[in-house]
Amino acid sequence: MSIVVSNLTKIYGKQKAVNNISFEAREGEILGFLGPNGAGKSTTMKITTCYLPPTEGNVEVCGYKVTEQPIEVRKNVGYLPEHNPLYLDMYVQEYLKFIASMHKITGSNAKSKTADMIDLVGLEKEKRKKIGSLSKGYRQRVGLAQALIHDPKVLILDEPTTGLDPNQIQEIRQVIKNIAVHKTVIFSTHIMQEVQALCDRVIIINSGEIVADNQVGKLKTSETNEIRIMLELESPADISSVKDLEGVLDFEEKGEKSYIIKAVPDTDIRGDIFRKAVASNWVITGLSQEEVSLENIFQNLTRKK
Repeated sequence: MSIVVSNLTKIYGKQKAVNNISFEAREGEILGFLGPNGAGKSTTMKITTCYLPPTEGNVEVCGYKVTEQPIEVRKNVGYLPEHNPLYLDMYVQEYLKFIASMHKITGSNAKSKTADMIDLVGLEKEKRKKIGSLSKGYRQRVGLAQALIHDPKVLILDEPTTGLDPNQIQEIRQVIKNIAVHKTVIFSTHIMQEVQALCDRVIIINSGEIVADNQVGKLKTSETNEIRIMLELESPADISSVKDLEGVLDFEEKGEKSYIIKAVPDTDIRGDIFRKAVASNWVITGLSQEEVSLENIFQNLTRKK
């Protein structure tokens, strides 16, 4: 495993920012790390990158413990924090060569690495510009380049698309996908569209505790305790008899002619509802099953505390 988090706890004064969490991340995996603001995402990432010490527990990166071998951990980690710290008066190419030197990459090797990163993140046209003159989207690309220039095995990105426009978001997503093939990527966000577009697996953290850990597709199934079917009729009707159908849990009115029928998971009772409607002389104008969204699951899990 590239990352192993074991019984990790971080306490600030009387506040437990992270409360005894454990998880693993594999090579080639993009792991979405979700949670509302203040849930403990950034704290966990800062501990993983040796910016903060844990109160209890530990994190291993590529076999090195953050508490015992922080230099080796840093060699294997690339980090793009939420607030991308850049030297705005430096030129893009100059800045990346400087970062390379911080990793003891010098001479022709530094020149080659800088050129590779500029090409990888799409900065060729901007490489001779001052960072301060770049748009936020291009500054994020510079941040990605500095995180990758030493070829780390693990890449940690904290809210990398915050504040970007839709075109910039799409571009950054593609860059992340391109670099994730042979690396482990932890991607912190509270934007569900990012998870759908990028992640293989998702962890949801709330109040410092992990409340879900699953593949994106399986999360919808594992965290859903009912399916919801929208029934629309031509005219109002008493549909209480649908509760007699096998699998139906309950129903509610959504308007004079619209109803939500709740049923047990992993079933499709739309055919039974249709036959019930025919037998009861209800004229159906709409019958559809609502898809459970990640937003619904996220809201349900993070409202528990």
